[in-house]
Amino acid sequence: MLDLVQQAFNDKKDMRERNKIKESNTEDNKFAAQAGKLSEGLYYISETDAEVSPFAGSGADAVTREEILRQTKSAANTPVEERNFAEIFARLTRIQDWHGDEEKATAAKFNKLKEFLEKNLKDLKVFKVGTIQIKIYFVGIDSQGKLMGVQTKAVET
Repeated sequence: MLDLVQQAFNDKKDMRERNKIKESNTEDNKFAAQAGKLSEGLYYISETDAEVSPFAGSGADAVTREEILRQTKSAANTPVEERNFAEIFARLTRIQDWHGDEEKATAAKFNKLKEFLEKNLKDLKVFKVGTIQIKIYFVGIDSQGKLMGVQTKAVET
């Protein structure tokens, strides 16, 4: 009988823990869902075209090279290039004279994604991690102190 009571207690405790995790992930899930919706159909153009997708990290005190390496489980000696968020997005959102309707629509979509990231994250930065086959993270800190943003890939030879 005592075992049954203990099991019921443990089951309730497990359920409370699962609910806590679910509640704490709700904001992450909302961010990721919105970032996913805004990045749908967007590709980062390099020597290959790579989809842009949400990035959901964990708690972070700052947006640093070390933090991006830790949260992406990259080796400490992995080359990392930090880039300015506004400069990178300027290239993606700028309308050129030669742009047709499709290119203009893509630039507008990148602009909406940029505005969403600026509204929801602070200390925005871009990190290019690795060489040749590079992972790119557009990240900042959300209201809950987590590293969040979007990610893509590039090939640079």
